[in-house]
Amino acid sequence: MYTKKIYFSGGDHRELQEVFVDVPGVVNVLVGSINANDQSIDGVEIEFNPKKMDLSMLMDVLFAVIDPYTQECGVYYPSGEDEPQVELHLNFIANRGRQPAVACVGLTINDPISNPKFARKCLARAARIRSFSAFDEDQQHYLRRHPELKTAIDFTKLKTYLRFN
Repeated sequence: MYTKKIYFSGGDHRELQEVFVDVPGVVNVLVGSINANDQSIDGVEIEFNPKKMDLSMLMDVLFAVIDPYTQECGVYYPSGEDEPQVELHLNFIANRGRQPAVACVGLTINDPISNPKFARKCLARAARIRSFSAFDEDQQHYLRRHPELKTAIDFTKLKTYLRFN
């Protein structure tokens, strides 16, 4: 079976592992250190079958649980062939914003949100992965072994909302 890998960071890496472990088409998810020789970032390595799961859909799942405007997160790709798709997705996120206010007659009115000075800044990064070091086995699937831990993500709701048909 042909598989590809993608690396995500943002939020709690143990929560990210739990988010992606049951996504259809995902073969394996490991927590570890991304680009350890530079500024090391904790994240996940996702191995997936591209015939069953699209990279864009995986990024949609990431940004459903990680807010790219309020905390630093990243998408790290191992191959140059993934770069255009990753950059396109992040550019879409960076350039979307709230629509300007519209009056009841359909006219656009002055809206401070439409001012670029007040626009939200996307903090998500896209970069080529240089290294990934998986954490020890006792760190893998940590939340599955410790379901009593409180998490920022409500996994019951997440599984309800994420439907891949």
